[in-house]
Amino acid sequence: MTRTVLITGPTRGLGRAAVLAMAGRPAGLRPDLILVGRALSAVAAEARTLGARVHEVVADLSRLADVRAAAGTVREMVGDQPLHALIANAGAMSSDTRHTSADGFELTFAVNYLAHAQLISALPTPARVVLLGSNTYYANVWRRLLGVPEAQWRDPAELARPATGATNPGIKAAGVAYSNAKLAILYYAHELQRQAGPGVAVSVFEPGWMPGTDLGRGAPPALRAISRALGRIPGVSTPQRSGPALASVALDDKWAGLRDGAFVLKDRVIAVQPIAHDVDRERRLWATTTKLFAASATPGSSRAL
Repeated sequence: MTRTVLITGPTRGLGRAAVLAMAGRPAGLRPDLILVGRALSAVAAEARTLGARVHEVVADLSRLADVRAAAGTVREMVGDQPLHALIANAGAMSSDTRHTSADGFELTFAVNYLAHAQLISALPTPARVVLLGSNTYYANVWRRLLGVPEAQWRDPAELARPATGATNPGIKAAGVAYSNAKLAILYYAHELQRQAGPGVAVSVFEPGWMPGTDLGRGAPPALRAISRALGRIPGVSTPQRSGPALASVALDDKWAGLRDGAFVLKDRVIAVQPIAHDVDRERRLWATTTKLFAASATPGSSRAL
């Protein structure tokens, strides 16, 4: 039976590397691929050259209406055949937390978290759900030295609201928003596993520190230049190293037992920090997310929760 894998954000960086790793597998181990995102033609052509069967579903993940439409297209495409895996790879880090999605939500939270929660809720749940995480949700010695801000959790309704004011709150606020979104993904993974039941395996993949990728493309030029320089340090993660590892988590039998939001750092399961397990926060996030989806689907409705 042919396995089908859906991946978001497949055009650059980690997502592109994962797509090509899956497409380059031997014929009997190669999945059909559903690519969800923008400007898909180039990576789709590369994957087809490697022998993969590829479906393109164009969607802007900063628009929840696009996400819902994409889910409808995928349902029509696969029919009764369940997805083997959904890789929620797409990510963004807005340099200004006043920036909003098409639905009025803070952009980093909207793309990294809300878009994927919406997509998963609108599809028959795949056998494997692989969410993209990051250890930036807490500060260790190295992240403190580099000035990487940790999460500052607030009620999810507040996290979804953009900043206000005449001036940009700054790069630190942008980093906090990113770390909050990644902590939300951990909370969501735990609650999704409870809601989805035993037939679904939910895990979170952390590709390792990958400076210089397109994630920070909205950052100031000087900061992007520093990130590119850091990306050349020997031993740091790269899409070429972490992409095949992400593909493996989605496909290989060695990872079939991953459940309950198990956190995979490149190629090994590690324990998350205690802050990443909080049943009350997880349930509140789930309930608030459902209300945010309802608000986004109702023209003119208020998002004050």
